[in-house]
Amino acid sequence: MLVAGVDIGSTTAKVVLIEGGKPISSSLTPTGADCEAAAEKALAMALQRINKTRQDVHYVVATGYGRRAIDFGNETITEISANAKGAIYLGSEKGQVKSIIDVGGQDTKAIVLDDKGRITNFVMNDKCAAGTGRFLEVIAKVFNVSMDKFVELSLQSKNPVTINSTCTVFAESEVISLIAKKVPVSDIIAGIHESVAKRVADLARAAGIKPIVFFDGGGAKSQALKESIEKELGYEIYTPAHPQIVVALGAALIAYEKEGQK
Repeated sequence: MLVAGVDIGSTTAKVVLIEGGKPISSSLTPTGADCEAAAEKALAMALQRINKTRQDVHYVVATGYGRRAIDFGNETITEISANAKGAIYLGSEKGQVKSIIDVGGQDTKAIVLDDKGRITNFVMNDKCAAGTGRFLEVIAKVFNVSMDKFVELSLQSKNPVTINSTCTVFAESEVISLIAKKVPVSDIIAGIHESVAKRVADLARAAGIKPIVFFDGGGAKSQALKESIEKELGYEIYTPAHPQIVVALGAALIAYEKEGQK
């Protein structure tokens, strides 16, 4: 029995396929302007990897920013619920997951779980890009470097600068000013990561998070951001091997449960 979880984020569409209760394929593709087309493409990519077709898929659960634009899904769920499901399934190397921090392209979420994995609280920032992955992408473009290089440069910093601006537009201007003053690039970029981390940590504390914290979303691919958040929180956080597909995984797990109930 093959089922699918489809997560249409603001920047990336993700699909996870589950068969026999276990993930067997996944894919990612840019969302672009057409959520439906991105979902179709991501699903086709994941199916192609295991030589399956759409006809083999018994149940589809859609989630994420563009979930209501998908007409081939059997049902939709919130990304909060899907994220919790995926994080609990993956777990951590150090024990039970109690909280989740999800840094996506356009928003950041902090989710708190009880001992049974149920959601007890969550806080979301979707009004300002300054605490999201989008903010990091904007600044990376100022330096004309890839995100991988952006992270690498940040990790080389010896003395991160303080970024005072709390708005993406003003922060970009502040960065340009720092470049003109010959401040080392690595220190500027590290300062940017610390600025984002402070906003993420403030959001997480407002939600009441507690260890063990599971860190996912596209932002979790950045070791520099992970270390900066850990510095702000004062303890380690856990990042899975593939942090971008956790929500899609959760949706697929729910699809598997729903199909099994038929």
